[in-house]
Amino acid sequence: MARIVQKYGGTSVGTVERIKHVANRIAESFTQGNDLVIVVSAMGKSTDTLVEMAQALTENPNKREMDMLLTTGEQVTIALLTMALLERGIDAISYTGWQAGIETDTQHGNAQIQDINTTKIEAALHQNQVVIVAGFQGISQDSQITTLGRGGSDTTAVALAAALQAKRCEIYTDVTGVFTTDPRFVKAARKLHSISYDEMLEMAHLGAGVLHPRAVEFAKNYDVPLVVASSMVEEEGTIIEEVVSVEKGLVVRGIAFENDVTKVSVVGLPNEMNTLARLFSTLSRHFINVDIIVQNETDSEHVTISFTVTQSTLTDTISALEKAQMELNYENIEYESGLAKVSIVGSGMVSNPGVAAQMFDVLANEAISIKMVSTSEIKVSTVISEDDMVIAVEALHEAFQLAEEVAHEVL
Repeated sequence: MARIVQKYGGTSVGTVERIKHVANRIAESFTQGNDLVIVVSAMGKSTDTLVEMAQALTENPNKREMDMLLTTGEQVTIALLTMALLERGIDAISYTGWQAGIETDTQHGNAQIQDINTTKIEAALHQNQVVIVAGFQGISQDSQITTLGRGGSDTTAVALAAALQAKRCEIYTDVTGVFTTDPRFVKAARKLHSISYDEMLEMAHLGAGVLHPRAVEFAKNYDVPLVVASSMVEEEGTIIEEVVSVEKGLVVRGIAFENDVTKVSVVGLPNEMNTLARLFSTLSRHFINVDIIVQNETDSEHVTISFTVTQSTLTDTISALEKAQMELNYENIEYESGLAKVSIVGSGMVSNPGVAAQMFDVLANEAISIKMVSTSEIKVSTVISEDDMVIAVEALHEAFQLAEEVAHEVL
């Protein structure tokens, strides 16, 4: 008997018929003798519908009340799925995030899991019940309902797998695994048999929408094997773990990309030792996530610091900077929207010099201007015009031969 956590995304439970299909899959796994904890998202686009309803009432919805509103989506799914299992003769019970013991910090809309009290879940499993848990939600230290941000159901599933010491965590979605890039944009994209935590973490942070970055972090920190597979078809998925089979000669494993990137430049900051600390402390206090950072010295007394944020946080970013203008002592703020970030990822880049040069050469041949660059041991990211994003991804995918099946894998 194995203890397994399964997560089903919104598309997988988007209709009553799909919920029935998921219930059949769960029933089959349960009858094989597995202890099962199931994490589900809200049905289909129901979360988007709730957001639209709130925005029809106010341009700036209260964050606490948004959490109260959005968590109802998952509550619908857990109840329906539990009913479907009971109809099949499978003893099951549904829990909201707070009933399941998921404790978070107090940040509404993007809370972090602090602890999980597994007492209720363990008791239900001991009674041979399938436990259905609402993803994406928890309860804060001051007893407020919170949400974990977009994709937070992945995080819920992996965190539960770690807390329950599950054998593995299976993430079921509308794709059959992790691909070399998004197959919706690049038809030649190929499914990977396996990928390391580090590579997947980079891909997730850089825009690959298959898994939430915090879910991968939990999996890596607690050594939880992940499987990403389709809930629609019976097909082998992608394994995400620390030690993976290495595709011989494949330096770059994948290409990630995201649009709606905005470059913000704070011009005329004083050229002092603590300028960077003061600037990014200001943004941190307003919970603004910053990505690529570049500093340019304009003269001996002034610097310009540029960084990227998502388009959705631009207003909050500008507001936070303007409120702190006297403290930061800058001249003005400039920003450029309509940008995208395209990144190549692969652990093989560590021991293969010249990969970045090849990437820049490919983009130059496509007459694509690079506005910013960021690197790590296993990735190179470039900020380019959003209009050039798909062209860049297709060219890089071809240049690094990611569509080609490797001759064999070294295990």
